[in-house]
Amino acid sequence: MKNAKPDTILTHAGSDPRSNHGIVNPPVYHASTVLFPTVAAMNEAGHSFDGVRYGRIGTPTSQAFESAVAELEGGFKAVSAPSGLGAITTALLAFVSAGDHILVTDSIYGPNRLFCSDMLRRMGVEAEFYDPLIGAGIERLMRPNTRVVFLESPGSLTFEVQDVPAIAAVAKRAGAITMIDNTWATPLFFRPFDHGVDLSVHAATKYMVGHSDAMLGVITTGSEEIWKRLKANAVQLGTCAGPDDLYLGLRGLRTMGTRLRQHQETGLALASWLKDRPEVARILHPALPDDPGHALWRRDFTGASGLFAMELKPYSAQAVAAFLDGMELFGMGYSWGGYESLILPFHPEKLRTATRWKSDGPMIRLHAGLEDVGDLIADLERGLARLAAAS
Repeated sequence: MKNAKPDTILTHAGSDPRSNHGIVNPPVYHASTVLFPTVAAMNEAGHSFDGVRYGRIGTPTSQAFESAVAELEGGFKAVSAPSGLGAITTALLAFVSAGDHILVTDSIYGPNRLFCSDMLRRMGVEAEFYDPLIGAGIERLMRPNTRVVFLESPGSLTFEVQDVPAIAAVAKRAGAITMIDNTWATPLFFRPFDHGVDLSVHAATKYMVGHSDAMLGVITTGSEEIWKRLKANAVQLGTCAGPDDLYLGLRGLRTMGTRLRQHQETGLALASWLKDRPEVARILHPALPDDPGHALWRRDFTGASGLFAMELKPYSAQAVAAFLDGMELFGMGYSWGGYESLILPFHPEKLRTATRWKSDGPMIRLHAGLEDVGDLIADLERGLARLAAAS
């Protein structure tokens, strides 16, 4: 679909009704064994990842989802995984070996940090964490054996916006691969390949699926060479997503544009309302004009999702519990990107090694769902009243 706009791509990418008896949605292939009519056909299939030769390597269901994501993100091809973390680990393992050094933003997703600092370390790979705001200054951290620079912009807890083009340019000059966790923005609001990144990783569990009912990851590559290496590594690792989850991911893409616009609108409304509350010390949302990362966000992004955070003024743990325990619409749980609103206390000071997180009060992360914004504000208002009353 040359020159098609994102909403059109979301509606039609990965769909081929003529190959499926005119049925609009691609069928779900539950498959392990694939039969071949001749020895020649079997031999031919064994030389390519493009066809269908074994369920774990790829089916029409996985290929439909992957082609849709790659087209949406402007990449070459994509590889699906059984979770967002599975996508991260598959991508990293494809490009590192014992003795290598990698640079990982200090604002990284917690399970990614654990994988880098524990499992990769045990495999002989050194992970060095860097200040997410380092920009082109990352050059001083590059070594001859630096193989990967991993970014997450904005960070999904503390929402620092990274200077992605500057970091990617330094990495490219040094011959390192750049990877970014693009889950917060999705391909709709940030285009990694336009900013020099080599691989884009998504927890498709979140906005792509959009309904909190599937585990799914996907990695998009910017070139054929990188895709071949990534795909070969995924096959060796046995990385493959379940067929039903892939179907839910493809179905979720069809409405992702509509949902994200609502998430964005509600998230900004909640952030603006909370910003003026006496219980709140600051809001962490890059789309707000006074956010420290707003200039970079405005330069590089075309929108914002519904995930942001706030720092409360100093309150006791008991007061925070009173605030959170009585919420009616905001559920308390991990993940985000579904249709429902979520709220979660977190402690970034425990997750930093390259930088020191400074806050005087408790930190709360919020995900704005698809509920009526007035109802969500009323729920927060009641919660903040409990917070004040318990202090």
